[in-house]
Amino acid sequence: MPSASTGALVIFGTDTVRAEVVGTPEARAQGLMFREIVPEGTGMLFVFDRPAVQGIWMKDTYVPLDVPFIDASYRVVNIESLEPLDLTTKQSSGPVLFTLEVRQGWFSERGIVAGQRARIEFGRR
Repeated sequence: MPSASTGALVIFGTDTVRAEVVGTPEARAQGLMFREIVPEGTGMLFVFDRPAVQGIWMKDTYVPLDVPFIDASYRVVNIESLEPLDLTTKQSSGPVLFTLEVRQGWFSERGIVAGQRARIEFGRR
């Protein structure tokens, strides 16, 4: 498991997100809370201990986000759009090992949809 201080490149074809990696329950609970911006091409990668259905909400999160849920084979299971401060939990439609938070619209602008695969290179920023 990568440490919370590592970064990763999450690559979808020719498009790349430079992601902070969070792998502890505390870091995942904090996520992007209290941040005012998510710079273009950046995000936060959540790494879970084992594949399972995962949920995410926007408590104390001020920027609209898109969240792809990614399974252990790096396939995007589903992508959810989340609005600031919405306490509704959005869930993966199957077991996943990763979620990625990015600026809302990033995936649709690039034509990235469920079923596509990502490549994740840990230790890279």
